[in-house]
Amino acid sequence: MTGSTLPARRRLRQGDACSYRHGSLTVLSQTLWQGAGLRRWVRLLKGWGAVIFALAALLQTGAALAQSVRPDAVPGLEGAGVRFLRIGTGPTSGTYFPVGGLIANAISSPPGARPCDRGGSCGVPGVIAVAQSTLGSVANLDSLSRTEIDMAISQTDVAFWAYTGGGLYKGTPPQKGLRSLGYLYQEAFHLVVRKGSGINSIRDLKGKRVAVGEEGSGSLVESTMILEAYGLSLKKKQYTPLYLKPGQAADALLKGDLDAFFFVAGPPTAIIARLMETTEIRILPIVGRTAMKLVEEIPFLQQGLIGENLYPGIAAVPTLTVGSMLLVRDDMPEDLAYQLAKALWHPNNLRLYARSHPSAAQMAPRQAVTSAGIPLHPGAERYYVEAGLLPAR
Repeated sequence: MTGSTLPARRRLRQGDACSYRHGSLTVLSQTLWQGAGLRRWVRLLKGWGAVIFALAALLQTGAALAQSVRPDAVPGLEGAGVRFLRIGTGPTSGTYFPVGGLIANAISSPPGARPCDRGGSCGVPGVIAVAQSTLGSVANLDSLSRTEIDMAISQTDVAFWAYTGGGLYKGTPPQKGLRSLGYLYQEAFHLVVRKGSGINSIRDLKGKRVAVGEEGSGSLVESTMILEAYGLSLKKKQYTPLYLKPGQAADALLKGDLDAFFFVAGPPTAIIARLMETTEIRILPIVGRTAMKLVEEIPFLQQGLIGENLYPGIAAVPTLTVGSMLLVRDDMPEDLAYQLAKALWHPNNLRLYARSHPSAAQMAPRQAVTSAGIPLHPGAERYYVEAGLLPAR
């Protein structure tokens, strides 16, 4: 997993999470590199023979987790018209990972896949995309800039800071090579506590143990700023920060080893839904003058809601929200970016999103052109102009 210091074999097991099936195409997450997933993939592409086994041997070494897999890295694939794309997403317990899997499915169309008009893949011919579990936005942008992945999902504010060299990227060279394929959906700030804990507002977290997110995550960036804005200083040790993955934070809350955790994700998230099966929780509102001031000061931050009953039995919660977007580098060929944008918003794929995840159901081509401070890739822009979503320049 990009950004992790875990050894390669551990990283392979870490991604054992899920797969998505659509028509004749199966696109796997990191389970692709493991036994059952690899066997399914080999059956799908039966007939490629030695080429597949050469690819399998390369992937089993773990080298593919350190750099993008490309056809010229495997003997026999360079002339097969195959292009591998790796999408940096987020933790398996969040929203980026399942949504990234849906995007990988939507844009993929390996050789031999059933045609779109016959109920098969509506992706880009020859593309095989894989959703990779990562630490989140910051790790994704760093990996994208180092060419370790080909596409990345990121919070809009974090991406804007990376592009401009502002915010948490102040003092670092701006990542001017970032380009957008499109805006995706709104994410919500979750602040989770146990019911009956006596914690009713952010200021009640003074002196408490708070999971603020792990290094490389957008949750860590935002939670630290929010706590500071509400008068809780890390430098003054006014709370005890724990840098945990969302799943670890939920377990710690359940065991009583934690008082609260922040999580930025599109609701509902599997980790909070599972937590609710074993303990009563509350999601605290993030409101008031302080919240309004944060919206005024931080680009792309908005006031919004976690909708009623997205988590069973929990009424609508006013909170802060931020957008997410799909990013590439400016060196991606224009025609490929055009085809990816076109596949991303194919009507069949929109139906796939709508029935698969509430956050993915928000994704639509009309809002994809929402400005988030990052230029559209010229290929994506060409698609949006042809689709009548942008005026021709």
